[in-house]
Parts: sequence; C-alpha cells; structure tokens
Amino acid sequence: MVELSRRMPHVTAFPHALGTGLLIHTTRPLDDELHRRIGDFIDEYESVLSRFRSDSLVAAMASAEFGGTFTFPDWTLPLFKLYDILAAASAGAIDPCIGEDMIRLGYGADLTFTMQPDAANHLGAIHGRPTWERDVARDGATLRTTRPVQLDFGACGKGYLVDLLGMMLYEQSGSAAEFLIDAGGDMLIDSRDLIDIALEDPSDTNNAIGIAHISSGAFCASAPSRRHWGKTNGLRLHHLLNAIDGQPVNDIAATWVHVNANSPSVNSPNTNSPSAAHAGTRFPTAAFPGIEYPTALADGLATALFVTEPRRLVSVADFSCAQLLADRRMVASRDFPATFFTAE
Repeated sequence: MVELSRRMPHVTAFPHALGTGLLIHTTRPLDDELHRRIGDFIDEYESVLSRFRSDSLVAAMASAEFGGTFTFPDWTLPLFKLYDILAAASAGAIDPCIGEDMIRLGYGADLTFTMQPDAANHLGAIHGRPTWERDVARDGATLRTTRPVQLDFGACGKGYLVDLLGMMLYEQSGSAAEFLIDAGGDMLIDSRDLIDIALEDPSDTNNAIGIAHISSGAFCASAPSRRHWGKTNGLRLHHLLNAIDGQPVNDIAATWVHVNANSPSVNSPNTNSPSAAHAGTRFPTAAFPGIEYPTALADGLATALFVTEPRRLVSVADFSCAQLLADRRMVASRDFPATFFTAE
C-alpha cells in the first residue's frame, strides 16, 4: 500500500485493540489529547463489549445464573439495532448469542482452542442455545435476560468501533479530515485519492487475489484464514459460524464488502449518536449521507455473506460485495470496486 504511505504518512497504532490491533493513517499527526481520548475509549469499549475480559458487562451477563437487567452505555444502541436488522435479514443465522457456540468449539476467553466433548449436542439455536430474538429483551440500550447469555459482537463490533473513532477524527478536523482506520481488515476511508487495498488470498496470506480501489466509505473483509484452530471429526474449526446450527461455515473462503459513502442505506440504524464525551458528532452529512455507521454495516454484511444469500441482504443497505467460494470460484457484484487476479 505504497500510495497510502505517501498520501497519509502519519500512522498511529493501538496494538492491543480488540485483539487484532488498530492503525490510524492520517495526513497530519494526531495531537496528544486526541490520542489519549481514542485510547481511553478503546478501553471503555472493550470493558463493555468484550467477552474476553472478565470485568466486561458482557461477561457479567454470561455469569448471571438467573439472568438480570444490564444497562449498556447509550453509544451501544446503534450496534444493537444493527444486530436486530441482520438477525432478521439472515433468518437468525447472524446472532450475537453465538458466543456460547464459540466457547463450546474452543474459542473462549481461556483460548484453549479445544472443542468440548459434548459440543455437537448443544451447538446452535436448534439445540436450545439462547437467541437474540427469544432470550434477550431490549429496551433501548438496556438488555434483560432470564438465564446466562454469552454474547459475541464479533460480526459488527470491530467495524462499529472504527466508526466511533472516525467520528472523533471528524470532530477534530471536520470536513478537512483525510484518514484510513484499519482494524484487522475492517477499514473506514476518507481520501481525496483512490487507495489501493490488496484482497488477501485466504489460502496463502502472503499473496493477493485482487486489488480494490477505494477513496471513501467502508471496506471490510472476512475469512477464517487468520482465526482457525484445526479440525475435529473432519470439521474445520473457525470463528465464522451459522448461528442456527452453530457449525463453522466451510463452503465460502472469504468475503469483501464496500459500503459507498454516497450510497444511502435503506434500513440502516438511524439513531442517536454516541455521547459527545467519547465520539463527538455523527459523520458529516456531506461525507456519509444516510449511513451513520458504514463500517459496522460493512463488517456485519461481510460476516452475513457466509450464511446468507446476497439477494437477501439487499434490503439492509446498498452495498457491493465479492465472495471467494471454497472451490476457488469468485462471485462479485457488478459494481464491486476491484480488479481481480486469477484465483486458481
């Protein structure tokens, strides 16, 4: 990404954010106060939503034997609404209650990466695992449960944090801001020039199968190639699951989604912005008309494409996408902004 280094030479790293690290590329260095605010908010975000932190609100829900009432910060409301939308569009295949399945497959806070012996009899909503629709009652940002619920916001969570940080950058620089935020492949971009982004080959992460050309909006990728932990009984274990049966999806190798800054969302969550103390105001209307949380949306759609036909997701938002199938065939929407190499 040589063009990016020329266009945005200043890079600020938060290496421990969300377990993957986060980079902010800018035309000018971040000032010390903004750097501190971003670091503080990343810590707050994880203290609320991370299932890997024992002190998080999500962990409290998981350990509540008889459930309870859990009041989340107001800034979580758009995230919850987006999960409402994706759960409905995917007929339950996307569900934040999938955290329980992740743990049974070995991807818990203890990182044992060992599938539990009885997992097959408990995975998925079909075996009675709690679901977002049935077992989590929501009143705004307050969630109520009657039994332990293991939430995992991995489908949209990284993208949502990127959006909130993008708001903070706009708060400092306004419409003059140029930046690229990259949280492990979930990107928010505002550039006067096109930025070239390599499409990583999931079977060989040192190679690319194409180049995307993006100047604005959100661009997110999803693949099991960087988060998988072997096989059990012929089942390749990774983090991209169908919430209905709890099984890892193995007929799709990778997905990419672009949510264009100038393409209004149909049913995106149009709600109150996060508190100004942490995330400033919404994105300027000129930059992101109709889409207040484009990276959360693109992140969620990239995950949903593993378990849902693209045609079922068009009611959620205007987006373009590409899928690399397990047999190496590439399927892309006509307006997907990329040049592909051979995937053979």
